[in-house]
Amino acid sequence: MENKAITVTSPLLPTLDDFIPMLKDIWNRKWLTNNGCYHKELEKALAEYLGVKYISLFTNGTLPLITALQAMRITGEVITTPYSFVATTHSLWWNGIKPVFVDIEEESGNIDPQKIESAITPHTTAIMPVHVYGTPCHTKEIQEIADKYGLKVIYDAAHAFGVKVNGESILNQGDMATLSFHATKVYNTVEGGALICRDEATKKRIDYLKNFGFAGETEVIAPGINSKMDELRAAYGLLNLRQVDDAIAKRKHVADLYRKELKNTAGIRFLKDLEGVRHNYSYFPIFIDEQIYGTSRDALYEKLKEHNIFGRRYFYPLISEFSTYRGLESARPENLPVAHKLAASVLCLPMFADLTDADVERILSVVKK
Repeated sequence: MENKAITVTSPLLPTLDDFIPMLKDIWNRKWLTNNGCYHKELEKALAEYLGVKYISLFTNGTLPLITALQAMRITGEVITTPYSFVATTHSLWWNGIKPVFVDIEEESGNIDPQKIESAITPHTTAIMPVHVYGTPCHTKEIQEIADKYGLKVIYDAAHAFGVKVNGESILNQGDMATLSFHATKVYNTVEGGALICRDEATKKRIDYLKNFGFAGETEVIAPGINSKMDELRAAYGLLNLRQVDDAIAKRKHVADLYRKELKNTAGIRFLKDLEGVRHNYSYFPIFIDEQIYGTSRDALYEKLKEHNIFGRRYFYPLISEFSTYRGLESARPENLPVAHKLAASVLCLPMFADLTDADVERILSVVKK
């Protein structure tokens, strides 16, 4: 179809022929949730695939953030980024923690380590950076600051499934890291997420917290929450794990096409692959210089929609602009000039494994005009 809708993303789906036998097995077992066989199998398979020791599955990607803060007993203030999905900062709010925003790097969109130290107060207990678009943060510099001031580091790695630096999983950085398995992600379980920790005792505490705090049939050791992944999504996740590498390779092909065709388009900047990094091509953001490109980001966004192509201004507005947070001192625009610049210029072009060369050509024909 010449004018079919091209959405900003499309989910990676297992085949029904593969999924239906697993559903029949679940129906026969009559064990739908609470650490069933597919749940156990997926945790083991993901730990091996991702190169991590301890992983706990969750029903979505927000609850691992909330639980990580609970598990580490974080209080007071946490330094974080305004350039992310709202769940990052909402997890702090739900734990009664004050978010402290610092500015970001223009090149990557990640938190700027040079801005962290000046934001630390006697109330600061942790840093919560985000690997934006799956691009690794400057983890070494962040860890050095954390060690200097005795702070914990929890990475929101929602975009960073399978990302490695010099062969090592980015998920092994910091004290904990979280993943999202939402339908829009490179790897999905429809809805889902995970929390990665460093030792067996912490994993046990996390698993208690995600099941109401139960440590046994009659013992509750903490005010936990219900955030367990069910067997249907665990089975679905096992099937998607088999095809995620192929999906990432296809995404890379799309990214290569975009980069080849846009490299000489004045006024458009895009992210480049970093040496030693195994990227997952979660998104393809472009940043538009209105003066050079000749039109605004929003005008291009609307022009694409006229052609039945749907990009996303991701992340716009900044978290610091939302009513819950904009009264904070750290949320003042003059404190976050780079974040505001990126939020006003970013547009994520469609990116998913099933995007065809013809689809990409159609998208580029609008962008390059």
